[in-house]
Order: sequence, then C-alpha cells, then structure tokens
Amino acid sequence: MSYKSKMLRDNALKGKTIVVTGGGSGLGKAMTKYFLELGANVAITSRNLEKLQNTAKELEEETSGNCLPIQCDVRHYNQVEAMHKIVIDKFGKVDVLLNNAAGNFISPTERLSANAFDTVIDIVLKGTKNCTLVFGKYWIDTKQTNTNVLNIVTTYAWTGSGYVVPSATAKAGVLAMTRSLAVEWAKYGMRFNAIAPGPFPTKGAWDRLLPGNLKDKFDMTKKVPLQRVGEHQELANLAAYLVSDFSAYVNGEVITIDGGEWLKGAGEFNMLEDIPQEMWDQLEMMIRAKKSK
Repeated sequence: MSYKSKMLRDNALKGKTIVVTGGGSGLGKAMTKYFLELGANVAITSRNLEKLQNTAKELEEETSGNCLPIQCDVRHYNQVEAMHKIVIDKFGKVDVLLNNAAGNFISPTERLSANAFDTVIDIVLKGTKNCTLVFGKYWIDTKQTNTNVLNIVTTYAWTGSGYVVPSATAKAGVLAMTRSLAVEWAKYGMRFNAIAPGPFPTKGAWDRLLPGNLKDKFDMTKKVPLQRVGEHQELANLAAYLVSDFSAYVNGEVITIDGGEWLKGAGEFNMLEDIPQEMWDQLEMMIRAKKSK
C-alpha cells in the first residue's frame, strides 16, 4: 500500500450524485474519476463544452460510470440554475456540490487591470456563491438531507500571499463562507468543508501560471518539507472521504494537504535549514564557548 493507492472501499459513493465545477481537467478531473470509480454519478461543468465532452467520454470508458458534461459559466447565476436543472432532470437529485472552478494570475498587483482582478473574484468567490445558493436553496426547499458542499481553497486563504492577491482575496472569502454555512445550514442536513491543497502540478494550470522555464527555476519540491509534490490520487482520496458518509461528523473544517509547505513558510527561522552542517558545528562551539565563560 502506498500514498498513490485508492483509499475507500468499492461502491463507497454508490447512489450519490456529485456535481464538480471545473471538472474537465486537472484536479477536478482526477477527483471526478475517483468518484466514478466509487460508484457515484458525476456531472462536470466548465465553460469549454468540447473539453468536458472529451473528458466525460474518457472517464466513462475508464470507469464504466455515468459522467454528464454540462457547459456552465459559474459567474452567471442563471447559468448555474440551468445547469442544476439539467442534473436534476438526468439523475433525479444531487447529493454533493464540489466547488472546484478557479482562475488565477501570478503578477505584481499593480500590473493587474481591474478586469483581471474581477475575473478571478467572479470565478472563485462569486461562482462558489452562485452554486452554493442554487444548490443549497433547492435542498432546503425540497427538505433533502445528508447533503454536502466541498470547496477547494488554498493554504494562502488564511495567510494571504503576494503576487496572487485576487486569488488570495477570493479564496479567503470562500473559506469564510464554508465555515459560516457549516454552522447556519447544518440544521438543514448540510455539511460544509474545504480542502487547501499545496503543490499538485497539473499541466494546464501550471503552464499558465509558470510559463516557459519558470517551472524549472521555481522547484516546488524545495518548498515542501516532504521534498515532493502531491499526487492527484492523494487529493482524490481526501475529497472522496469528505463527500462520503464516512465523514458524517466532519463539518466546518478546512483540511490542508501540502506536505507541510505552508508551515515551513510561516516559521520565522525555517530558512535556517540552508545552513550547512559545518556551520552548525561552528555555531555550537561558539555557544558552548560563551557558556563556559
């Protein structure tokens, strides 16, 4: 058994219908595949219908599951309503909403236009709000219980981060929404949780964020105490657990899965790991010399 292995038992999600926004590629695709393998029906959404259709066909062939592609721009409430209706008409119900759709720019903030800033806020924060309201209100109106919203945030949602200010701002809002509704809507049988992933490289997203040879210059493994990046199956395992009934008492949590990356960055003296062993020996001798005086 290794961290690349699948965690839950067969059919752990059988009978559930899950909607994954941004499910056509990257981490959304990885999570969708595992949900299908565990017996769930899954609807995937994004703006690119052709990509969604190709992904759905590929995943159905690999898993023998039911994957429904639906074009939807989560920035627009009416499109989210239309997407929700299609899922209900197809599967009869929805049990889980996974807000995964995101956008980001790595840039000095002063170089961003107001429109660029708005684009990230609208996809991440407004899009999550739109989906959460459409699905949540429906669950309340229909008195459906044992429902679940899982939001994908980031470790800098609580610390902030330079050069990704729109994303940090939006993800912080999503995290606050997660914790707030975990309390307010629990009485309706809903659970709200979030995952804060560290480096999980995906070709599309990382190529956009770190184009050219920047990926080579910024070796993410050097920022992680475990000295590696995450495997997609690791994130899929965690997501599957949180949307399953095995996590029925987990509510209002944000779970970090980053190999210790953010803690390493937060520690005031963590940079001292770059000091060579010989220098530590010298420092120890200096300290002992002072004590002996």
